[in-house]
Amino acid sequence: MNLYLISVLLFALSANLDNFTVAITFGMRKIKMNYFINFLIAVITGAGTFFSMWIGKMIGRFFPVSVSNTLGSVILILIGLWFLKDFFKKPKEPQQSRQDEKVNLNTMLKDPEKADMDSSGTIDVRESAILALALTINNFGMGVGASISGLNICATTVFTFLISMVSITLGYRVGKGFIPESLCRFVPLISGGIVIALGIFEMLI
Repeated sequence: MNLYLISVLLFALSANLDNFTVAITFGMRKIKMNYFINFLIAVITGAGTFFSMWIGKMIGRFFPVSVSNTLGSVILILIGLWFLKDFFKKPKEPQQSRQDEKVNLNTMLKDPEKADMDSSGTIDVRESAILALALTINNFGMGVGASISGLNICATTVFTFLISMVSITLGYRVGKGFIPESLCRFVPLISGGIVIALGIFEMLI
């Protein structure tokens, strides 16, 4: 496996950890989602990756290659540190306030069960599109930084799409296997570590 492929895989894995966690929650709550919904989420997140990386490429044109690589790597490291901050310093929310909280893109990521807005026990096309948008926005800055640092847009988009399909399927099955929900809180820690490793890796190669 060459260094280029390692960078792409690190990005795709980090970008899909939220997808994995959301799918675990759906599996634990027995909220149904079929393969078309999985495919739709993967398409939207893949398109979001492409768009964010395209913006990063446009930004990178204003800088020399060496500067772009360093700038993109620094952005990735800062985003990774932000994820770690989110893990270590995020205040605990009272359960009652979360129940009364209005459903929006941010609350869907905090509590994926809210993605089932009509409480039907099934994620439909509209709900999955909104959820995928939330996941895409959450990874937008990472896509910009990765593109500036030199990752190939097409390869990264394809890997993000494929790993999204796998992570959602695997996460759903893991969730149905009664995995403790408390483990999901470690996702920002793992994701932050991977993004920081990607930033450092891109800075060194």
